[in-house]
Amino acid sequence: GAPRCGASFHELNKALRIELNANASCIWQIQRNENQSIRLIFSYFKFAPSSSCESESIKVYDGPSTHSPLLGHVCNDTDAVPVLESSSDSLTFLITTNSMDFTRNFFVFYYFFSPESKTENCGGQLTGPNGTFSSPNYPAPYSEFTFCVWHIQTPKNSKINLQFQDFFLELDRNCQLDFTAVYDGPSTTTGLIGKVCGRAQPTFESSSNAMTVVLSTDHASSYRGFSAQYSSVLLPDPVEPNTFLTCSSDRMRIVLSKSYLASLGYNEAHLQLNDPSCSPVVTDSVIFSFPLASCGTIKKDEGQSITYTNTISLSPTGNIITRHKNMEIIAKCKMENNSTLEVFYITKNKVIQSIAARGRYNISMSFYDSDSFSKPIPHSPYYVDLNQTLFAQVSLHSTDPNLLVFVDTCTASPQPDFGSSTYDLIRNGCIKDDTLVTYPPLGHHGRFKFNAFRFLQSSPSVYLQCDVVICDSNNTDSRCTQGCISRQKRAISPYTWKTNTVVGPILLKRDPRSADHSDFLAKADAEETPNLQQYNFHTLAFVVLLSNILIVVAVILRHHKHQAGYSYHKIQSS
Repeated sequence: GAPRCGASFHELNKALRIELNANASCIWQIQRNENQSIRLIFSYFKFAPSSSCESESIKVYDGPSTHSPLLGHVCNDTDAVPVLESSSDSLTFLITTNSMDFTRNFFVFYYFFSPESKTENCGGQLTGPNGTFSSPNYPAPYSEFTFCVWHIQTPKNSKINLQFQDFFLELDRNCQLDFTAVYDGPSTTTGLIGKVCGRAQPTFESSSNAMTVVLSTDHASSYRGFSAQYSSVLLPDPVEPNTFLTCSSDRMRIVLSKSYLASLGYNEAHLQLNDPSCSPVVTDSVIFSFPLASCGTIKKDEGQSITYTNTISLSPTGNIITRHKNMEIIAKCKMENNSTLEVFYITKNKVIQSIAARGRYNISMSFYDSDSFSKPIPHSPYYVDLNQTLFAQVSLHSTDPNLLVFVDTCTASPQPDFGSSTYDLIRNGCIKDDTLVTYPPLGHHGRFKFNAFRFLQSSPSVYLQCDVVICDSNNTDSRCTQGCISRQKRAISPYTWKTNTVVGPILLKRDPRSADHSDFLAKADAEETPNLQQYNFHTLAFVVLLSNILIVVAVILRHHKHQAGYSYHKIQSS
């Protein structure tokens, strides 16, 4: 935690949860005589809605005060996870807010590090049409305060498909602690495609032949990290170079070529979305990047897909004479399988350029320790008792608040490929296991509980796979509202968007040797094998007690010898 408004810190590392209201101007200073640099990471920030960089922001200074050189600037439209590094052992940041009555939240952590120290297998340049990479030490746990950056570049006229075959990082609600961030392009300052943590198998796609991947961890709870592979996909010759659209579970990103706009007599200063307050970032290109359900985006449920459409309007510049009165660029994201399509139309007095891209929603599934669904189970495999109640949650990671998650089918199998015998928990929305209970739909979460499987006794491990349907919450006739349906009804029942997610393995506590889990085995062996020192102590105590008894008996018998005239030899014989 941190004081409400500003503080001075001297620790080697610290995590801060900051909450501010209107009209704040707060300064935090970090300084320590360490002869090291400081890495400062804003892994979560929430400013007032529609606030501009001028009205509220975070300014980071490379030194002990706000008079030091400006190192970086973070505001509401920052399309990245800001990571800033000082050149010395001091750093200062200032947070200012405007007059809007709104609670702002920030999560930031810092640590001192030596820039010259290098972690093996941590980041670097990856070239060629395809390749693989993994987190440091994989599959062993990654180290604390790991920070790696991989720059991927494939041949020209291609885009990059990135797949994480295995992914296990510390899980928290906003991926504030350990996370992997993927960027569309060669930079980590803009173009964020997504940020992930926990257990998942995410897939990402770039819009060009460059992609950047960042791994950042804190000082606690290390897991095995990830293993990833990338491949290049040849792009068709574009109608206009450097003009494209990318879609993710969270954002729409439109990139326009400045030279193309100039050739038509248009200037980047005259561009606007459906919501004019959403302005672009202008570099070598003109870039609009915004959450799916913002900036006047129109959402449409098309039966088996959801589309998000926004329009960029352009007005000719000043006295420039053009053959077109005005121009529109229609950008449409269709949430389906990943692919890209560009179509251009020209009418008599208006150029209408339509760019369509297909994307995917980001889905994950986790087990939790109770029906409050507040504490996820952080480790894998998940060891359970045979009759234990398990709590599972499927989560959608999207900025669109008007979506529902519905768990359509869940199947258990002893194999991760689900090719052998399976056991149905849910099928077509119908409960097939008499111990399973579903919870009412709750926005971006689908929840259910059940007892550990009966056949877990005969299987070394069990995996769970769920088919998930995502619907527009405003559609009262969607698949998400229909519950259990028969196969006949299912054939004509439209769903909006469907995918599946896998979690596991699940193992019985009484059979720890069904998986390689040394910590658990050590604990189990300690419980099952008596302590040797304890055993020796008990044996010694018994011998001493028996000796004392024999001495007492001998004394008594010797006493009787004097009284009755028995010989000591007879006493010994007795």
